[in-house]
Amino acid sequence: MLRALSGLRVRLVVAFALVTAVATVTTGALTFREARTGVLQQSQDTVISDFRDRVNVLVPNYRFPPARSDLQSFATDVASGWRSRNWRVLAVYRELSATSAPGDAFGELSPELRDSVRSRRVTVFQRVSQDGRSALVVGMPVTFAGPTATTRDASGLEVYLTVPQQEEQGYVDALVSAAERATVPALGLAVLLALLAARQVLRPVRALRRATRDIAEGRLDTRLTVRGSDELAELSHSFNETAAALEESVAELRRMEAGARRFAADVSHELRTPLAAMSAVADVLDEDAAQLDEDTAMAVRLISEETTKLAGLVDDLMEISRFDAGAAALHLNDIDLAESVRRTLASRGWADTVETRLPEPGTLRGRVDPRRLDVVVANLVVNALRHGAPPVRVSLREEDGHAGTGRHALIEVGDGGEGIPDSVLPHVFDRFYKSDTARIRSEGSGLGLAITAENVRLHGGTVRAANHPDGGAVFTVVLPLRLDDHDGHDDGDAEHGTTDRAPAQKEQP
Repeated sequence: MLRALSGLRVRLVVAFALVTAVATVTTGALTFREARTGVLQQSQDTVISDFRDRVNVLVPNYRFPPARSDLQSFATDVASGWRSRNWRVLAVYRELSATSAPGDAFGELSPELRDSVRSRRVTVFQRVSQDGRSALVVGMPVTFAGPTATTRDASGLEVYLTVPQQEEQGYVDALVSAAERATVPALGLAVLLALLAARQVLRPVRALRRATRDIAEGRLDTRLTVRGSDELAELSHSFNETAAALEESVAELRRMEAGARRFAADVSHELRTPLAAMSAVADVLDEDAAQLDEDTAMAVRLISEETTKLAGLVDDLMEISRFDAGAAALHLNDIDLAESVRRTLASRGWADTVETRLPEPGTLRGRVDPRRLDVVVANLVVNALRHGAPPVRVSLREEDGHAGTGRHALIEVGDGGEGIPDSVLPHVFDRFYKSDTARIRSEGSGLGLAITAENVRLHGGTVRAANHPDGGAVFTVVLPLRLDDHDGHDDGDAEHGTTDRAPAQKEQP
């Protein structure tokens, strides 16, 4: 959910919406201000012009200086002008004052505005708001023309006008409502445009994601269609160049790997015949070693041991070559797993050396390849014997799988040694891996645990290495007890898979 909300599409839509909202609000605010100023300015100019004209027309009709009754009539006549609507007029002459509406306190008139009218002798206006209602207050002194056009003397008569601004306020409110109504469609249009833009922008991004996934799945011939010349087109072009270079590199690596596999398989195959002859001769010499002098007997035994190790290495190389070539197959049989483990230990003389915790005969059966199970158990035990410390323990038990995966058999092989260093644990099943690089020569080929892992994987199981909390290393094999029966034919004979001579993979300091 959080990933979807933080996606590029959402960010583009939000960005477009924010830009549109800011632009709409800014434009609306500027437009509103200008429109409001225009409406109020026009209303103000009209009122002041009508007021001035009305006063200029009526002043000559009244005697001067005026009495209170004259001021009352003058204020009433000004307020009843033909273009006026709801005018309220206050006429002041020195200490006398009169309003168009008897008893009107004319509360909108401020002392500052009266002082401006008296001192500056100009028409003054002010917008005021009282009780939530807006009004325009205009003050104008009445002057007499002097001998020249530039000289005007104050008559002492001041006229003040208050005009309600409800109509103008209505225009302003209408502008606000129009701006608010325009904002929602503008945002909707912005979101629509953002979705269209995001679709155009994300189309090559989605294509790039699909192509990247295809590359990760091994389809190295995947290429993108380059359209246009923008940044996304450059990105697609760079992806195509990278994919082409990667395809070429991987193809070269595969050719080299295939050549290495063929070389190992060919060398192993070619070595089997002379090794068989050498093993036969070594066996004969071993039989006569007791009759030879000490130095010669030691040399004979050394030749016999090294020949045996070389034969084991060749067998392991041929076995791993079968896995690499995909030629390894399972020959499944329904067997007693505990009895199979006992036979593996007895055939190699480990029955008295290895502690076992096995179920009773006939209680735990599974459909496995007997030869490959023998290889798995033998390699793990010989690994513990060579690189661990007593006691070496082998246990077997049944375990129910998780999420309906069925029954499994767990085989654990542990020892009482110092355990496996943390830096070595991720590599114990790698081929030819040695934790101590200074040890150029070891007892094994470095392929035993790699072959074990391949045999377990072929059964659809897993194998893992860890350190026991009480000390020592422990290897755990998980094998499914029910497999679909299928026919397969292995290239080699049974003895090719037995690795009682196979070396241990785990090297401990």
